[in-house]
Amino acid sequence: MKEFELKYGCNPNQKPARVFMEDGSELPFEILSGRPGYINFLDAFNSWQLVKELKEALGMPAATSFKHVSPTSAAVGIPMSENLKKACFVDDIEGLDESPLATAYARARGTDRMSSFGDWIALSDVCDVTTANLIKRVVSDGVIAPGYTDEALEILKSKRKGNYNIVKIDPDFVPAEQEKKMVFGVTFEQGRNNFKIDEELLTEIVTENKEMPDSAKRDLIIALITLKYTQSNSVCFAKDGQAIGVGAGQQSRIHCTRLAGNKADIWHLRQHEKVLNLPFLDTIGRPDRDNTIDIYISDDAEDVLADGKWEKLFSQKPEPLTREEKKAYLAGIKGVALGSDAFFPFGDNIERAAKSGVSYIAEPGGSIRDDNVIEECNKNGMVMAFTKMRLFHH
Repeated sequence: MKEFELKYGCNPNQKPARVFMEDGSELPFEILSGRPGYINFLDAFNSWQLVKELKEALGMPAATSFKHVSPTSAAVGIPMSENLKKACFVDDIEGLDESPLATAYARARGTDRMSSFGDWIALSDVCDVTTANLIKRVVSDGVIAPGYTDEALEILKSKRKGNYNIVKIDPDFVPAEQEKKMVFGVTFEQGRNNFKIDEELLTEIVTENKEMPDSAKRDLIIALITLKYTQSNSVCFAKDGQAIGVGAGQQSRIHCTRLAGNKADIWHLRQHEKVLNLPFLDTIGRPDRDNTIDIYISDDAEDVLADGKWEKLFSQKPEPLTREEKKAYLAGIKGVALGSDAFFPFGDNIERAAKSGVSYIAEPGGSIRDDNVIEECNKNGMVMAFTKMRLFHH
């Protein structure tokens, strides 16, 4: 197939629309089910690059959950604790421990479940039955992977009454070195961002504390590769093999840091004992549980705990998670990694990061206030590496 006609572009009024290879060659993918749209393909190709690079950098199966051309999270297939499975609503998935790929997607989907609703999925490896069964029960627009086992493909084809978008990508496809796009009738051309992200980027440590364990290097690589395919400005918090907070598309970097930090905090609070043990009614589905948990954790908890409201959600009225309890719980979080797609211009970013348990940072450096940023890191005992590599993505 050299060309695929799309129903429309970004919006229904943008017609005609198509995807094609400018040099007339075959498209590097097959559509096995459904009819992906313009935004679906943008998500598919960006998300595929992300998981492909994660797999190459860390040697583990990787998955990501994408929405509107930015990842909600990305993760590698590290085993999950029972509490983590429960927080991600996957403690009932049979065979999860035996499938690193399914574990990677369970982590990615479970991180920011509100944002992941209706996501596009990318898998670094051939989709197996366990991963397919996990995907089958979530609200999702489609999936891209280098292949699917026969049984996994049949499971996915049953989704959306047979109209679920399933794309098979050629894993050996290498895009042209120059890429083009048109804006307002003007054609832009640039070299592809082929910069390799690995541990070599983390060798210039500029803080007094220079102790960076392998787990922190892994998480910083995950954060940086995630940022490479996130709409800028962007900041990413990562922990235990997954991105736990992505702040994308903000004009101010401190707003990126606050947004990503707030998402990371919510991720941690979802694993609080009170949240894990909320007595939901059996009739409450996962999306409604996600929304309820989001409100329960917030300052608007009365919206789900007030008399006349909690009865519709819970078998008994839960105890509130107080502000003091949340603050104390988050104060015990340490070892979080933080990546930024460009330098931090002020130390306020570091102050905010410290509140979310950040211990390790990777950023390009090059600000006239680098000294101020380094000083703030030293105050908090953090380890910071200057990568000297900007990762803007638009």
